[in-house]
Amino acid sequence: MTTLLERIEIESAPNPTAAIIWMHGLGASGDDFAAIVPELDLTGCPAIRFVFPHAPVMPVTINGGYIMPAWYDIFGTELGAGAVRHEDAAGIVKSQQHIEDLIANEVSRGIHPSKIVLAGFSQGCAVALHTGLRHKAKLAGIMALSGYLPLASTVATERSAANADTPIFMAHGTQDPVVVVGRGEDSRNALASLGYTVQWHTYPMPHSVHPKEIADISVFLQSVLA
Repeated sequence: MTTLLERIEIESAPNPTAAIIWMHGLGASGDDFAAIVPELDLTGCPAIRFVFPHAPVMPVTINGGYIMPAWYDIFGTELGAGAVRHEDAAGIVKSQQHIEDLIANEVSRGIHPSKIVLAGFSQGCAVALHTGLRHKAKLAGIMALSGYLPLASTVATERSAANADTPIFMAHGTQDPVVVVGRGEDSRNALASLGYTVQWHTYPMPHSVHPKEIADISVFLQSVLA
């Protein structure tokens, strides 16, 4: 029997017919983005179930081996623009399976994959992109906030044709000191070179969320879920 990640669930109305699975960043928890739900004006959308999973806890190399919530280990070479990557492939794939299990859980509750959005911030963004591009059924959209495309060299061979045309919303802060904007631009360019439709947005912010970004997220969600 599959053990699902612990999570927070918020329903915008009874009997939801759409879902948004939203992953937090390194060291955070599902609570981080639950507070944004009331700020999203999604009156044009059907009833939505927001799912905010908590990442497992593990030692994180870049933080001196400190044990914290993380979707995968970070060695310290992933976040710069144009850098040679040393990435935790096994950890990323393990988190991919966790999110696949959450997608399957929503499908078992009556929500069609085409009404499911994967979203994530920072490390959660990486997991959303990695999982969404490989998912075998068509998704409604992918929301990639202040993060990057992990294991970029494997996308071409591992991606699913079902999500070749899935809309991708990417947002990044121009003052981000954690995942520099150039890293996000590298990811955008890699996706574009593979033929993906990417909506690229930047905001005058550090590694955070901007009010204009929340408004743009609302527009995106209404466009893919309405």
